[in-house]
Amino acid sequence: MTRSERQRQTAGTVRTHCPYCAFQCGLLVTPTAGGSVAIAGDTEFPVNAGALCVKGYTAGETLTHAERLTEPLARNAEGVLAPVGWDEAFARIAAGFRLAQRKYGREAVGVFGGGSLTNEKVYLLGKFARVVLRTPHIDYNGRFCMSSAAAAGLRGFGLDRGLPFPVSDIAGADAILLVGANVTETMPPIMQYFDAQRRAGGQLIVVDPRRTSTAEQATMHLRLVPGTDAVLAHGLLHVLIHERLIDEAYIRERTEGFEAVRAHAASYWPERVERLTGVPQRDIVAAARTLGLAGNALVLTARGPEQQSQGVANVLSFINLALAMGRVGRPYNGYGCLTGQGNGQGGREHGQKADQLPGYRRLDDAAAREEMARLWGISPEDLPGPGRSAYELLDTLGRDRGVRGLLVMGSNPVVSAPNATHIEERLASLDFLAVCDFFLSETARLADVVLPSAQWAEEDGTMTNLEGRVLRRRQVLAPPKGVRTDLEIINGLARALGSPRGFPASARAAFLELRQATAGAPADYSGITPARIDRERGVFWPCGPDATGGTPRLFADRFPTPNGRARFHRVNTFGAAEKPDAEYPFYLTTGRVLAQYQSGTQTRRVRRLVAAGVAQAEMHPRAAKRAGFVNGNEITIETRRGRASFRLKTTAAIREDTIFVPFHWPDHQSANRLTNDALDPISRMPEFKVCAARVAVSAGGADSR
Repeated sequence: MTRSERQRQTAGTVRTHCPYCAFQCGLLVTPTAGGSVAIAGDTEFPVNAGALCVKGYTAGETLTHAERLTEPLARNAEGVLAPVGWDEAFARIAAGFRLAQRKYGREAVGVFGGGSLTNEKVYLLGKFARVVLRTPHIDYNGRFCMSSAAAAGLRGFGLDRGLPFPVSDIAGADAILLVGANVTETMPPIMQYFDAQRRAGGQLIVVDPRRTSTAEQATMHLRLVPGTDAVLAHGLLHVLIHERLIDEAYIRERTEGFEAVRAHAASYWPERVERLTGVPQRDIVAAARTLGLAGNALVLTARGPEQQSQGVANVLSFINLALAMGRVGRPYNGYGCLTGQGNGQGGREHGQKADQLPGYRRLDDAAAREEMARLWGISPEDLPGPGRSAYELLDTLGRDRGVRGLLVMGSNPVVSAPNATHIEERLASLDFLAVCDFFLSETARLADVVLPSAQWAEEDGTMTNLEGRVLRRRQVLAPPKGVRTDLEIINGLARALGSPRGFPASARAAFLELRQATAGAPADYSGITPARIDRERGVFWPCGPDATGGTPRLFADRFPTPNGRARFHRVNTFGAAEKPDAEYPFYLTTGRVLAQYQSGTQTRRVRRLVAAGVAQAEMHPRAAKRAGFVNGNEITIETRRGRASFRLKTTAAIREDTIFVPFHWPDHQSANRLTNDALDPISRMPEFKVCAARVAVSAGGADSR
């Protein structure tokens, strides 16, 4: 322990991590009078080096918020949520789930988790679903975030880790292709690496339908038609091949499947790609040359290309680019995905996905089932098979042969799910709904029982950031009286349902079991200990018991595929599932803004963040003028699924055929009342990023129809 660490510990300051995005900034948190905390950036944590965004600085405000839930609530005879004791709350949930299973079978109950949950919670939640409830139906909101990139990584490389290299590699790249990410707003502290890259003479190419604040800082902005990401990737590869900027030796020695991709790319000459994507051919050629001639080059994707009904195909097309240039596995080079949610990486590794077991094992793998069943003390035959993906699970709620009783932990699908009005109706149709949350979220309002959860500064655990670095979340304060941690809640529910053992309420005990459960698995945590995390400022998985420093960089010598080679994939793309027409003439795309996060359950309760702005729809001035709109109008946007209202912001930063809306607000401002529930055939990712829309002025103005 350093002198500064001893001084901070003496002063009551605790090292922990931000409750928001996957960058997982290091925080120095000090308790203050009144039960709140003071927050500063941890300058000794190597990822953020002390930098924080406005959300991180204000994260303590939710801890003492007046709307904080501090006792369980249950719906009474009048249909009102009223306070009850913990024993009664657990008993009601157990009775509700037992009744549903008695009437409709074991598969009539389900669990819906979240990408913000610690690794320990994720592990025990998956175990709870499969061992206690014995249901296959568990999935989580990360299916709406990372699933397409995860599926593509598994197909291309044999392994999914958001960044298979340290985030610091960004600063050492001579050229970066950044696709569908506005990191200056969604992950501001990461900009220190992009800034360093540009100061060293590096080139940044941003692909986005909007000229975002990130695109403003780029060397080149490729403003493509929404839904044409893969076509652009094919066009870039065409130029690289034509100008002999690919690495033939790397392709021959370390990959397979390239010839089919080479033949496919031949038909995507720049003139054709310009017609399909709207990106000028001169820019396509210039971007390809910049990447191909760079000494070091990175290809990074985010939600833009991934949250589409062809998200896996889109990502595989960009993986093809990185492989063709021979970049993957070399320092300051390769492909990476910018994970979104706080534990988006760990959240998809340890069993809360419908098709996975801990350690990124497959649920349909007989050997993995045998091993996990032995650890859990059950027969492999009693371990349920794969269940439904997130949207498909939600879509069955209350239906015949669907889920009739649901536990929600760490998620607010009324706001975050696509076609949200439909999902709200499905949740309301359940025989029984239990929700764990800090506040009475839009989803919790529909529940039969609501359980108050501890927040980030009130619990211990581990998180895994976008680099695959496993970190420690440390408790700073005790939870308010009457509030329990999610681990204590899982423990209580297991006991109420007749399983008194195997669900520790202690984060340390849960992590010890998690280490055992992942030993030898693709995402091996068995060699990671709290002491190592402290000493090394986080440990990169995979890390077996004999590993000396984890694995900061993957794929240096071989890929974790049967023959050790990466795989090219020839992909056919057909554009978005829904395209503009005479009735709905605009592309609608959604995303995040700086001062809000995800469904806004936390950030919409922070005064400084609320004051930062309202829900605004961005539209090009010429498009607005043609329809008779002016900046500041209250407008209603409509799609084939619903309508929502926003304040109009006219900006030349967006394509004339496109409208952008943020998705953090609920009710009549809910962007996800508009979005399309068309699913990727592989990842089952909904198409949040592209659908057809029309606009009407809500008060005093023209109608675009």
